[in-house]
Amino acid sequence: MKARYVLTALVAATFSVGASAQNLKPGLWEVTHNMKSSGGEMEKGMAQAQKEMANMPPEQRKMMEKMMAERGMKAGAGGSTMKVCMTREMVERNEMPARQGDCKTTKQERKGNTVKMAYVCTNPPSSGEGEYTTASPEAYTMKMIIKSAAGGKPETINMDGSGKWISADCGNVKPMVPPAKK
Repeated sequence: MKARYVLTALVAATFSVGASAQNLKPGLWEVTHNMKSSGGEMEKGMAQAQKEMANMPPEQRKMMEKMMAERGMKAGAGGSTMKVCMTREMVERNEMPARQGDCKTTKQERKGNTVKMAYVCTNPPSSGEGEYTTASPEAYTMKMIIKSAAGGKPETINMDGSGKWISADCGNVKPMVPPAKK
């Protein structure tokens, strides 16, 4: 699977936290995702990316690791952890704060502390649906199914994740701002 499909899936899922944000605290969050793809292409792509990073010259690898650390990102086989800054405005909008990859929320319904949502992206082409359950203003869990294509073949990614509030101060982690609508 191309790295951009993995990134799009990860970004869409990571920032879908906004879909259940009505009761969440603004500030710095640690978001964890575990993913498994139907054809194994995503796992192969992530393993290849890790191999390429390991083979980088030490200075380049150090620069890449620093850049990822500044964004609070850690990636491993099948999963990742990243720091996310949720502003008060993002929380109050109660919507996906990032519209990466020309994505649009197509369904969002809330029952109690659970939000079910669906989205579709045109570039790269993908779609997904998920369920987010807010345990408290400082924690949530999620399950998501993402459909895309890898090497011209349909691919389904199953993702489980969670988020936990760390602090009111985002420190040096900047909020992701949605691109201006065309």
